[in-house]
Amino acid sequence: MTADSTPTAFTLTTERREFRSAVRAFLEHHSPESEVRRVMESPCGYDPEMWRAMADQLNLHGLVIPEEFGGEGFGYAELAIVMEELGAALVPGPYFSSAVLAAGVLVHGADDTAKSRYLPAIADGSSIATLALTERAGHWNPEQVDTRAHQSQHGWILNGTKHYVPDGDIADLVLVVARAEDGLGVFCVDDVATLARRPQSTLDGTRRQAVIDLAATPATRLRVDAGQLQRALAHASAALASEQVGGAQRCLDIAVDYAKVRHQFGRPIGSFQAIRHTCADLMLEIECARGAAQYAAHAADAYPDTLPAAAALAKAHASDAYQRAAAANIQLHGGIGFTWEHPAHLYFKRAKSSAMLLGDSDHQRRLLADLVGL
Repeated sequence: MTADSTPTAFTLTTERREFRSAVRAFLEHHSPESEVRRVMESPCGYDPEMWRAMADQLNLHGLVIPEEFGGEGFGYAELAIVMEELGAALVPGPYFSSAVLAAGVLVHGADDTAKSRYLPAIADGSSIATLALTERAGHWNPEQVDTRAHQSQHGWILNGTKHYVPDGDIADLVLVVARAEDGLGVFCVDDVATLARRPQSTLDGTRRQAVIDLAATPATRLRVDAGQLQRALAHASAALASEQVGGAQRCLDIAVDYAKVRHQFGRPIGSFQAIRHTCADLMLEIECARGAAQYAAHAADAYPDTLPAAAALAKAHASDAYQRAAAANIQLHGGIGFTWEHPAHLYFKRAKSSAMLLGDSDHQRRLLADLVGL
């Protein structure tokens, strides 16, 4: 696959098919269910060897980072493929927080010095970055940030507490959204020894979160304004929607496979009308979510003015579809679907946590309503 290829919207080219196959084969080998369970119980919550292999073998960390800053220079259409496969495999680890969320804030900002300093390490996997935006209420609205930034004679210092920071306990680069006298800003803390961090108890063990306390913490202000931050969040929402579609599709696939082999009254339960209709309804909802996610990824590459609305719509629809598919998967399995040994609960928990990440469906619909003037 070459970075200068420009396929039309929604076109699954031969190169993209091969890319998807390569990513899927890699994840099937490195992250089967048994490995997901092992890694989610590990102290760091990800597999360092797999993390390096993702960078060395597939160059995934720098996929949408410009080539001039050590990345591959591809678009969000390619990133959507990766996110969908990661979501289907339920891969634990900081890919979204580092390679998508934090990298996106740097890429869409105007600070070329910071880009040159931090993006190459994110792209090669040697650095794990994250964005610390939310506070105790858990809102992903930058306007509700209370963390303060003050400029002293030695530079900027931060005071406040961030909650629900994705992979905040393992990141070595933390981008903090804080409020200065002249307005909202993004500040970089690259000496994590100055932070007080603690893991936060979460429903979803495959996606770690942390509380970060900032007490006169030294930081560097980045040239990222509020508009650029919102643009980065919209790009991240588009990517996350694709991950949710991948998880929803896997839930449906698991349910359909089970319905084919589970027999009651001498017949496969998949032959019962109620179950057939449930699966058909889920398929329709997932396909609609996939279309919305694909358009959001295309808008990120080709129509930036329409991206905020497209991303909000995609994230809201994908969140709802994933949660319904995960719940239906448990119900269709009956008693076994509620057991720890079955993977259904892992997808259910990821569906719930992903719905809250970057703002739930209500938050996304409010964004959409504001954008279209309702």
